Amino acid sequence: MSKSLRFALLSAGFLMLIGCKSGMDMSSDYYVVTPEVLEAVGGEVPYTVTGTFPAKFFPKKVICTATPELRWNDGSVKGQSVTLQGESVQGNNRVVNYKNGGTFTFKDAFKYQPEMATSELYVTFSASKNGKSIEIASVKIADGVLSTAELYSETAKGANTVPSQDAFQRIIKQAQNANIMFVIQQANVRSSETNSDAVKALKESMVNYAADTKNYAIENVQVSAYASPDGGVKLNDRLASQREANAAKYIGNEIKKAKIETEVESNYTAQDWEGFKELVSNSNLQDKDLILRVLSMYDDPERREAEIKNLSAVYKDLAADILPQLRRARLTLNYQIIGRSDNEIRDAFKSDPKSLSIEELLYAATLTSDKAEKKNIYNTVTTNFPNDYRAFNNLGEIAFNDGDLATAESNFRKALQLNSSAPDANTNMGLLCLAQNKAADAATYFAKGGDSKANQEALGNMYIAQGQYERALSALRGSNTNAEALAMIMVKDYAGAKRVLGAVKNADANTAYLLAVAAARTNDAAAVTQNLRNALALDPSIREKIKNDIEFAKYQSAIASL
Repeated sequence: MSKSLRFALLSAGFLMLIGCKSGMDMSSDYYVVTPEVLEAVGGEVPYTVTGTFPAKFFPKKVICTATPELRWNDGSVKGQSVTLQGESVQGNNRVVNYKNGGTFTFKDAFKYQPEMATSELYVTFSASKNGKSIEIASVKIADGVLSTAELYSETAKGANTVPSQDAFQRIIKQAQNANIMFVIQQANVRSSETNSDAVKALKESMVNYAADTKNYAIENVQVSAYASPDGGVKLNDRLASQREANAAKYIGNEIKKAKIETEVESNYTAQDWEGFKELVSNSNLQDKDLILRVLSMYDDPERREAEIKNLSAVYKDLAADILPQLRRARLTLNYQIIGRSDNEIRDAFKSDPKSLSIEELLYAATLTSDKAEKKNIYNTVTTNFPNDYRAFNNLGEIAFNDGDLATAESNFRKALQLNSSAPDANTNMGLLCLAQNKAADAATYFAKGGDSKANQEALGNMYIAQGQYERALSALRGSNTNAEALAMIMVKDYAGAKRVLGAVKNADANTAYLLAVAAARTNDAAAVTQNLRNALALDPSIREKIKNDIEFAKYQSAIASL
């Protein structure tokens, strides 16, 4: 039947409808749907529908409201309506000219629901003439909704989560300091200094650490000697050198007397301008800003000293309060605190877990690959240290990776109650939201997830959920994950998607499913069948999804026997 003849029949039918109030099927030929197959993008199903009324079709006294409606087995949703009127109708609606005909357009989006996969798009009508209702049959104009992008909720379930790290260090470097102070222009070590509380405490620690080799190891003792920056460079160089030698000799004798095996390393600074600057900065001197300005203006030590001495009013305060503190030799005992070995931590957990610190307990969980044992350790942490978020986060991570989203959510929420800004727990909670199809909530958590590699992968999944496929690909590129392949499919890089899916480390049913989608979009029927067979072998529960997925509509006969 020619297009013009169809128009003529439709026009006659419409006029007959007005007269006899009988129904009439409007042909789908007069509608253009964009895209031809509706597709979920960013949680919505956008559409543009353009309908055409041919010439001499739309009666002059008719008002007609057209509404797009997406229908599925047990539900439907309507879009925004368009109301049109004939030339003789008094109103503010769009007028359709009887002689020339006209067009109307819907441009809107339905909020995506999974049930829409097996839906049909209709245009429904409500018409009247002179106030009397007219029935017009609905017209089906499109089939189904492509929902491949919505697989982000599945790819998110396989994304890398972020475990909370322990801060356990078996070897912890420490330092203990004590000062030996000197009289101006002198370098002899006075007994009043060697008997100071700080020096005696350092010597006592040195003896104790040397005796307890299981828990401590002495690295060395450093001597750093200084002279104050008054008196000239030549004098101060000699003084600082002598102070270094005398202080090193003193502590060396003490080490020898205690029969400790360690080295003494020494050095000196002739004029301690850095120490001078620090003390002045932290002082309450009235003109300290002026002194600091002199230091910034001159690098030559002689010029600095001369300029500062010219500040006669403040120099007396410097001589009384600042310079004496710089005439010193600093003794530094460098040592290590040695923690429990891996075996000792394991044994302690079995015999007395309360004897372990939180860092040791969290570290203990990394020493085993047994999931039940890890959970036991983390549960012990939550009991012994209930205010630390990390064990809750790690329990949530285990549950998430096991597919137990309810338990994962409970633990992630507990973690965030204890530390709402924790990047690891926020990233994990964001992934959980994606797995629950809550992309908007996920974005809030990812904003606090930091810039870790795992958070970038999580963001890539979120960008897919938002319909930002190029941005998703940028975040996911090189990850060799199902999510990266999904992003490639959405930008129509099917060869790239197949390559990535072939490199996925822990391939699962989703990997095979995405391979089937890529094959379907490149008309490879054999690969569609084989990959769907593989997907079903890994996850039989997806059989109904395969049946309803419009991606495989033209392959249903081939896959019916799977």
